Amino acid sequence: MANRIARALRLIPVAALGLVGFASAQQRVVNVLCSPDLAWCEALGPAFKQATGIDLRFVRLSSGEGLARLRAEASRPQFDVWFGGTGDPHLIAFNEGLTEFYKPKAWNDIREDLRKAVGETYIPLYTGAIGFVVNPQVLQRRNLPEPKRWTDLADPRYKGLIAMPDPNTSGTGYTILATLVQIYGEDQAFSLLAKIHRNIAQYTRSGSAPGQLAGRGDVAIAIQFAHDGVKFAMEGFPLKIYFPLEGVGYEIGGLSLIKGAPNREAAIRFIEWALTPEAQAIAAKAGSLQIQSNKKTPVPPNSPKLASITLIKYDFAKYGSTDVRNRIVGRWTKDIFPQPR
Repeated sequence: MANRIARALRLIPVAALGLVGFASAQQRVVNVLCSPDLAWCEALGPAFKQATGIDLRFVRLSSGEGLARLRAEASRPQFDVWFGGTGDPHLIAFNEGLTEFYKPKAWNDIREDLRKAVGETYIPLYTGAIGFVVNPQVLQRRNLPEPKRWTDLADPRYKGLIAMPDPNTSGTGYTILATLVQIYGEDQAFSLLAKIHRNIAQYTRSGSAPGQLAGRGDVAIAIQFAHDGVKFAMEGFPLKIYFPLEGVGYEIGGLSLIKGAPNREAAIRFIEWALTPEAQAIAAKAGSLQIQSNKKTPVPPNSPKLASITLIKYDFAKYGSTDVRNRIVGRWTKDIFPQPR
């Protein structure tokens, strides 16, 4: 009996070391919920591995889909970090306890206006404005003018010529919805949305897809983030990018630590790395032309210049609340989407 006890005691340190080794092995990977363009998501892994030796696995989901996934997995998180996507869902995730605020070492290097806008809820990763992405060739063939205002999109002459993202799945779509509500007031905005709806050819799941439709000539007008339109224009599509005269909303793309992240140590290393100028420069190389949050990160020359755009005073706290988002998206889904086109 004494010998068996002695053998068991000798095994305890070995088993403990095995558990430590297992935990350490787990920290050699970070699981990322990635919401920007796929090319940017794909470029992160090799660069992060080279910088840290840690493997990166990602799933690409738009902002609305990402929020739904985090809610579904709340009791057993599968992701460690949420990278990118519009800020409203990041703020909602924070308010619902799905993410936690982590203050990175580079916090004071982040643009002050972005930090002040969101407070200590999520980390600003980049910013960009909504715009019109237009194919002039399609309009010219139909002898139609380029729209200059939001209200121009209600003109029946544009029937079947407009695309925008679905606010149920796309953070871009929700930003458009919230922008119009803030410009016109809710009832007037929904009256305008009903008229625009009659001209919509397609609501897309992702925020950048409308620009691809416009680039191919399937539609003439895409409503989306302007930087995505610039990317498609640089790829050779015949597109023109500009901003409605009434003003536009904008995003503060997010970076969030998932609450209960299974690989928390690796997640924090990824967050710290993702905010360096070297890591943020990957975006432009992958064709994503948002203005990055770190003041030391060079701004790509083709990025839309926010200083020259009429930006609305976007209320991130209000439109990043669960109740407001659910109510506005629910109203659009019930009152606008089912109407005939």
